[in-house]
Amino acid sequence: MMLDAQNPILRPLHAIRRFSHDRKCQKKTFFNRPLPILALAIVLQLAVAGYAQEKKAVNSLGMEFVLIPAGMFIMGSPIDEAYRGVSEIQHQVTITRPFYMQTTEVTVDQWRAVMGKRFLARKKGSGDMPVVKVSWHDCNKFIRKLNKMTGDVYQLPTEAQWEYVARAGSTDAYFWGAQIDCTRAMFANNPMKYDGCVSTNTALGLKLGRPAPVKRYPPNAWGLYDMHGNAWEWCEDRFDQYDAVSVVDPCETESGQDRVRRGGSWFGSGYSCRSANRAYGHPMSRLQNTGFRLVMALSAGQNDTSQPQ
Repeated sequence: MMLDAQNPILRPLHAIRRFSHDRKCQKKTFFNRPLPILALAIVLQLAVAGYAQEKKAVNSLGMEFVLIPAGMFIMGSPIDEAYRGVSEIQHQVTITRPFYMQTTEVTVDQWRAVMGKRFLARKKGSGDMPVVKVSWHDCNKFIRKLNKMTGDVYQLPTEAQWEYVARAGSTDAYFWGAQIDCTRAMFANNPMKYDGCVSTNTALGLKLGRPAPVKRYPPNAWGLYDMHGNAWEWCEDRFDQYDAVSVVDPCETESGQDRVRRGGSWFGSGYSCRSANRAYGHPMSRLQNTGFRLVMALSAGQNDTSQPQ
């Protein structure tokens, strides 16, 4: 897996150290003044252009990851975005390190390959469905075992990493635009309450009252599937309010008990699938609509000379 030193998006990798093996988040760092909006626009344009051809890596269990560039983006939602939450205060975020993000949610088959079948013995549906009913603590147990099995370094994404990847350069509510669409994401598949997509999902041959198999909807510009809908995804952060200041590699570790969940799910409404939408849950809760996906750190050699194939 060799990195192309001539690729302008990947050149900064040569000056970046490897992720720490310590899976704890880094503390917040604040800028006194925001960087120019023009610079932000240029960074986003370069990032999207550089990922026209996907840079992928696959681990020994067949889990697929896409290389995400370092960059800047505006986290949160504008005040005129429909269904905006009060905690979605816009602020500039700088991601200083490139990282790999899993292209899909962790699937039932992937979970069983690491954890065994006992935990999900009564799980219904195919092995390519996202694993759900796993707590934040369950996810971290999976990560510890996966790290030991593969020798790689995995962790849950920070909330900032998650939104950065979900947007993939977009500033709209969803990566495709401002309006939710039953043909682009799995949501409102709940006949008992939120049933707005039930007829569409039935026509597509999807089962009601559950998520869809991964990769059933189009990916975003960076090659990530189901960032909107299907299953809520645990993040590393504790849930807390944003500050309206520029931050570098933010991750909340010091306040709050609940852990962040992102992305919306099959169970609920379309607006909960917005890129900026925030939710949370107790780290011990196992919810029928909540799963996770992983971040994989670059190795020391990749920071110098390697590239995903």
